[in-house]
Amino acid sequence: NKLRNNSMNLPPDKVKILCQYDSEKKWELVCDQERFQVKNPPSAYLLKLRSYLDQGGISRKFKRRVQESTQVLRELEISLRTNHIGWAQEFLSEENRGLDFLVDYMSFAQCAVTYDMDSLDNGTATPDKSVEDLTRSLRFSPGRFNALHSRKAMRNSRLVSQKDDVHLCIMCLRAIMNYQSGFNLVMTHPCCVNEITLSLNNRNPRTKALVLELLAAVCLVRGGHDIILSAFDNFKEVCGERSRFEKLMEYFSNEDSNIDFMVACMQFINIMVHSVENMNFRVHLQYEFSHHGLDDYLQRLKFTESDRLLVQIQAYLDNVFDVGALLEDAETKNALLEHMEELQDHNAQISSRLQESEREALETVSELEKHLIQTTKEVELLKLFSYFPASTEQITTVDGPVAPPTSLVLPPPPAPPLPGATEVTAQAPPPPPPPPIPPPPPPPPPCSTATPPLPPPLPGRGIALPPPPPSIGMAPPFGGKHDGHTGKLTRDIGQDNSVSRGSKDDTFTSLIPTKTNVSLFWTGNRNKKAIQTKYRMPSFNWQALKPNQVAGTIFNELDDENVLGELNMDAFEEQFKTKAQTAPADVGTLRAKVAQKIHSKVSLLESNRAKNLAITLRKGGMATSDICTAIETYNQEALSLDFLELLERFIPSEHEVKLIQNYERDGRPLDELPEEDRFMVRFGKIPRLAQRISTLTFMGNFPESIQLIQPQLNAIIAASMSIKSSSKLKKILEIILAFGNYMNSSKRGAAYGFRLQSLDLLLDTKSTDRKQTLLHFIVSIIQEKYPELQAFHSELHFMDKAALVSLDSILQDVCALERGMEVTRKEFAVQEDNPVLQDFLTSNNDLLDSVVEDGKTAQDVYESTVEYFGENPKTTPPSMFFPVFVRFIKAYKQVPMMPKLPQMDLIAELKRRQVIPLVREGKDGAIEDIITALKAVPFTARSGKRSSRLFCDSGFSDESPT
Repeated sequence: NKLRNNSMNLPPDKVKILCQYDSEKKWELVCDQERFQVKNPPSAYLLKLRSYLDQGGISRKFKRRVQESTQVLRELEISLRTNHIGWAQEFLSEENRGLDFLVDYMSFAQCAVTYDMDSLDNGTATPDKSVEDLTRSLRFSPGRFNALHSRKAMRNSRLVSQKDDVHLCIMCLRAIMNYQSGFNLVMTHPCCVNEITLSLNNRNPRTKALVLELLAAVCLVRGGHDIILSAFDNFKEVCGERSRFEKLMEYFSNEDSNIDFMVACMQFINIMVHSVENMNFRVHLQYEFSHHGLDDYLQRLKFTESDRLLVQIQAYLDNVFDVGALLEDAETKNALLEHMEELQDHNAQISSRLQESEREALETVSELEKHLIQTTKEVELLKLFSYFPASTEQITTVDGPVAPPTSLVLPPPPAPPLPGATEVTAQAPPPPPPPPIPPPPPPPPPCSTATPPLPPPLPGRGIALPPPPPSIGMAPPFGGKHDGHTGKLTRDIGQDNSVSRGSKDDTFTSLIPTKTNVSLFWTGNRNKKAIQTKYRMPSFNWQALKPNQVAGTIFNELDDENVLGELNMDAFEEQFKTKAQTAPADVGTLRAKVAQKIHSKVSLLESNRAKNLAITLRKGGMATSDICTAIETYNQEALSLDFLELLERFIPSEHEVKLIQNYERDGRPLDELPEEDRFMVRFGKIPRLAQRISTLTFMGNFPESIQLIQPQLNAIIAASMSIKSSSKLKKILEIILAFGNYMNSSKRGAAYGFRLQSLDLLLDTKSTDRKQTLLHFIVSIIQEKYPELQAFHSELHFMDKAALVSLDSILQDVCALERGMEVTRKEFAVQEDNPVLQDFLTSNNDLLDSVVEDGKTAQDVYESTVEYFGENPKTTPPSMFFPVFVRFIKAYKQVPMMPKLPQMDLIAELKRRQVIPLVREGKDGAIEDIITALKAVPFTARSGKRSSRLFCDSGFSDESPT
């Protein structure tokens, strides 16, 4: 693989991706690579370029050669873009110097353009001046040929410039720069970027757009912005500009017929100005373009019909710094801060007044509530006077004594007396002297059926009272506590048999039949009928109140059946029905079917068990006969393991078997039973049902169980053996024992060994200056005196995996496999002609024997290893034994890194705090990625700021795309 990667010349990130492929995918890539043949070596292209640069010979021959140059450069660009990296590296090598020849040819192709432009600008075309100017532009290219300044060279250059050679040279350089090594060569070349920038003088707008896209991408690579600025400084000097970017703005203003060039130019200006971190420098670059009339020109371009150009213009304007607007914003901010402080003070005053108003309103409401309570009492008292005029006359006597009854139960408001009711007269003997006032009795339970005794008559005129109401529950005594909207009634009439002048209101207040007292005689909720819906509806998971919890609540006054009678629920059912629906049927038909099913089906199973069995059968999705046949024939493909485990719960119990037998003995038809019961009848007739299902489950789980158990046993065996047989680990422990005895022998005596948990204490024992631990020192001793022990951990294998193993559980699983295999053997002894059982036993007997043997080996090896290190295997499971070594190895490896950790943490923290830079790091494919991204989304500077005002007044921002 390593040799193949080298031959394919893949970058590191692509190599990492290639290593993740499987072997088949790798082989396909290797075959594709071998089928790919490079058309020409780099030297072939370089020889042709060198021949074009040779200025000797007849001009007619050069005309023939120049016809071939365009095709050669096109093939070179394709090779640089599509061949492997090694081809490009060979082209750029020191031996071939492909980049130098490519730059020389591009300079030769466009030198005539530079000369002609300079002549037009100065109004002269003298050869002496042209040679002088060209010498100035080419002084940074040591590899240039000397004959370039001749008139013949100028004629040849004009012939080349009329072709697409410069454009193809730029394409070649773009392909080279897409590789990190090629990009670095271009950036460090003395005149490559300068020549790319000078290509803006080319007459082809496509070439100019290509150059600007490439230069914009370079600006976004780290260090590229400074190089591009330096190239434009050289452009200014070569082309005789008065100020930088003068020619660029001239081309942008004059060549308005080519939208691609204008889009690329606007994008380049945006990135050139706003891709720098220094805000002051951004303002400076922005002013350079504003000085050349960019702002005015953008105002004229707002009427362009090109959406792409409008997007780039708006992106530039969104990034523009308007220093005057920023100053104005700063002044406005200070004024707003002062205004905000005033508003906060005003808000505090209003809040204070609001709190005072709330307090006053609370007092007013409280007084009104008290007045309402008193008024309600008086209204109820007047109602009571109308019910009992005789008692009213006596009670309203101011000076005469009043002797109220000890208790009084009032019936509901007036009703005709029941027949046979006796009339109570006023000729009763005087009451005996009152007993001492007892404490108020507790309220009777609401479910009591005792009827309160008929109260004695009030003294004075006789009062005819109806008999007590039917026994529907006992109301609490009127003296009991009652919390209601109208106040609290706590007075008990029986507490005093005399009513003073001042207690008259209290006495009659206790007699008022309040709403709560009356509701206690309510007989209970109506029996609500179940609602049969047209469709199956989803459940509404609320917490319902029980019937005895509704009494006295608002729900006691609601009638939901009346609401349902007023509404059309068809639309509700259509919108909220569940997705799983049976065929819609009429509600009456459904009720008839439900009633028929209830009366015709008799279930032998307990309801919940029958319901769970029905759910299980629906999950299986098989007919009863198919399920039972699969169990009888041990068909593992027909029955899934999950379904078998569910069926195992429904093996008929003895009670269910008796019920089924009695049902069949009575001769009753099976059609009267539900589907679950019919399944249970057929299911229970399978011979040795429990053994069959157990065998099927075991056979299905056996391969997975082996796959889970075997690696864990292997980990225990390998880890135990590697620890026990490691001579380097033994030497390490010997060194630790020596240091421990050296530290403790004078105080505690010499030790002959130590518990493994002591290894964790090596990090806790620190030196006097607290700068290093005992483990640090031991590691330094090992590095100095025992270098062969430094890699002792390479002899210890599978420590982390063995630490996760529960050996007791694994051994129990092995025993369970043995029991399952024994049951399978017994089943095969009964059915020796069953091929499924025979094949299973034949193929898995030896495998199980091997696992059982490995289990015994793992147990023996682990116990001997634990005892070898002085531990008790009964109290030291693998989850305690192996992690000691895992932690020790981890700490040992980290010791050399300890001095560097604070510095590394600081670097990581600084990196974390850094903001994501505007520029990118150079890497393979970076240039193409940047160019592609810029075509998709325009460049936006990091600083979030207001949009430019240049187009706000004219409404451009509303018309431009977002």
